[in-house]
Amino acid sequence: MPTEMTVTKFGHACIRLEKSGRRLVIDPGSFTDVPTALEGSEHILVTHEHADHLDEGPVLEYLAAQPAVTVRAPAVPAARLAEAAVAAGLDAARIIAAGPGEQFEVAGFAVRTVGGQHALIHPQIPVVANTGYILDDLVYHPGDSYIVPPGPVPDTVLVPLSAPWSKLSETLDFIVAVRARQVIPVHDGLLNGRGLPMYRRHAGTFAERYGSTLTVLEEGESTWIG
Repeated sequence: MPTEMTVTKFGHACIRLEKSGRRLVIDPGSFTDVPTALEGSEHILVTHEHADHLDEGPVLEYLAAQPAVTVRAPAVPAARLAEAAVAAGLDAARIIAAGPGEQFEVAGFAVRTVGGQHALIHPQIPVVANTGYILDDLVYHPGDSYIVPPGPVPDTVLVPLSAPWSKLSETLDFIVAVRARQVIPVHDGLLNGRGLPMYRRHAGTFAERYGSTLTVLEEGESTWIG
């Protein structure tokens, strides 16, 4: 199986992976130009139910326009999306529940799932399910968590920079813990033009200190993996 792929960053936590002319997208959320991100994609992976990771309206529009496209998401957002799909006259079987500990192949990518739980925001805010995805054992999208995946270290790890559930020290500890060859910052839609460079600078310092390379992708920019 060819392993060289392109990773393209879109808004916030959304990325598109392309290999041998085939595409899939992870987390097309409300901070993203979803139609642009989804263009040409065969499958959509969703880490969890929050709107900044799943913008249901444009996703349903894409499913209506592309009848072969399928979606995987944790059980709750999968059920909600399936109900909306039925209401729109679409086949609910195209939306598949995905949890940790699974392996499957979609759009030419081998996928492993890890995690299970969204990081804690506050004890009075209920925790939701969160599924992280490892693709071809090369790229890891943790969703809203800092779960270090079991098994071989993926070449490239997407690192959430800022969120209501995180603090900078946890971001840096995640970079230190995973020790990937390359880390790509994501989940940065809440940072303004002044704060973003500071977070990137700290992430880059710790990545270099512990043997990783920080690769910053602006919206729409790509890098090769493999």
